[in-house]
Amino acid sequence: MKHVLGHGGESLRSDLAQIARWVAPHARVLDLGCGDGTLLHWLAVQQSCETLGVEIADENVLACIKRGVNVIQADIDRGLAMFARGRFDVVVLSQALQATRETERVLREIGEIGRECLVSIPNFGHWSHVTSLLSGHMPVNKRLPYAWYDTPNFHFATAQDFEELLTRLGFDILDRAFLDDDRPIKFMPNLRSTLAVYRFQKRSL
Repeated sequence: MKHVLGHGGESLRSDLAQIARWVAPHARVLDLGCGDGTLLHWLAVQQSCETLGVEIADENVLACIKRGVNVIQADIDRGLAMFARGRFDVVVLSQALQATRETERVLREIGEIGRECLVSIPNFGHWSHVTSLLSGHMPVNKRLPYAWYDTPNFHFATAQDFEELLTRLGFDILDRAFLDDDRPIKFMPNLRSTLAVYRFQKRSL
């Protein structure tokens, strides 16, 4: 489902809407796996942000260009050395982390190049996934539409798993939001949310 923000008619996916709420006006924003550039276009128009996207798929790069979004075609799994430490106020990774092979390295690197990191992940701990596993099958649904043998995702995690990884990698969680599609979830989020959205930064020594 879509969530409409602002007065420009631009609509954002529910996790992107939450991410947009955490981005300050005029921030320097890097979006890794930016897709068709919807979030970056919204932030540039509505928040006057300085934006840059990184995307690997040809069709998404073209969509970004048509939107007027600055984009680099690159594979984030091959490293982010092209970006200087602390260059961005915010680094975004929305529903892309599970498709990275070098997940720990990617997280460490975004913590270096951004003052804050905003990451959304599918929550594999949702009750429907648990029920599917108990029935003997990997989950296949509108949020995880791929069969186990052709999925682009390499890693599946629960919200609790992700928080434990952030702690182990030396990040402080500044804020979190849990969603069931576009509906906020407060009670038992690890079982009831389909998406988890986090705002975090590298822990100060």
